[in-house]
Amino acid sequence: MKTYEEIQTKNTMGRVTEPRMPFEWSINPYRGCYHGCSFCYARSTHSFLGMGADDSFQNHIFIKKNAAEALEEQLRRKLRKHAGSKKSMIKEIGRVVIGTATDPYQPIEAKALITRECLKVLSRYKIPTMITTRSPLILRDLVILQEMNLLTINISINTLDSNLSRAIEPAAPFPMKRLETVCELSDHGLPAGIFMAPILPKLTDSTEQLEGLIKEAKRQHAKFIIPSVLRLKPEVKEWYFQTLEEYAPHLLEAYRRQYKSAYPSAAYSNALLLRVHKLLDKHGMPYQLPAHINVSETDETGQEEQMSFSF
Repeated sequence: MKTYEEIQTKNTMGRVTEPRMPFEWSINPYRGCYHGCSFCYARSTHSFLGMGADDSFQNHIFIKKNAAEALEEQLRRKLRKHAGSKKSMIKEIGRVVIGTATDPYQPIEAKALITRECLKVLSRYKIPTMITTRSPLILRDLVILQEMNLLTINISINTLDSNLSRAIEPAAPFPMKRLETVCELSDHGLPAGIFMAPILPKLTDSTEQLEGLIKEAKRQHAKFIIPSVLRLKPEVKEWYFQTLEEYAPHLLEAYRRQYKSAYPSAAYSNALLLRVHKLLDKHGMPYQLPAHINVSETDETGQEEQMSFSF
């Protein structure tokens, strides 16, 4: 049973202090996510509220009711600081991403309209914005999106296999619906592409699977692909392994060996990303590799430095 709880927020935009992240601010209109992806690193954020990284993440969802109003006030303050110069304010703010710890277009958004109202505010101030989602619901806001200073729309998808998708991300839209969403966004002139994330060892990392997704993404007019390897924080690992035990128990021991820390070895990650890179080159698909992953090196110090978007 789903529980929705309205909460208030003081500041809608949260400062991102990690210098390796490709954005300076994040916005999450909700806490928790209906989609229930077993691998979602954001599950651990519910622990800040005294909950576990278990099914409470998808069953107890918090709605930041005043998110748009708080965002407007934040931007007003910044505009005053810059004596009314939007250009100066935008330069200081940099890039804002919506959807780092929850899907901004999960089903409740259809009624709550929190994301939609935040987009309107960002549009008025022309803030450089990125959006990450798994949901076709984003198409509802086409007109607003076309008026925004949009950098990218990242549609998360890591497999074309609907059965696998349903097992590991039980309430997320099916893969083809997401790909069709990319196509429609792109055909309306928006910078839409694929966040190939997370790539799951031994489940979605074969060359055949990766190439199939790349070819379909190109056919659906994706403007880019961003690959990212699965990471498993301790709180999330336990939940993901439970899912794996039901879907593919024969892989459990291999995963335990591979995930002694949050990431697999840098050797695995770098080889995988290099393989994706070559496939993208082969099919003439624009790509973006995480800047901090050096595909020509296998230094173990790089393994904790991967991208952190909402999966």
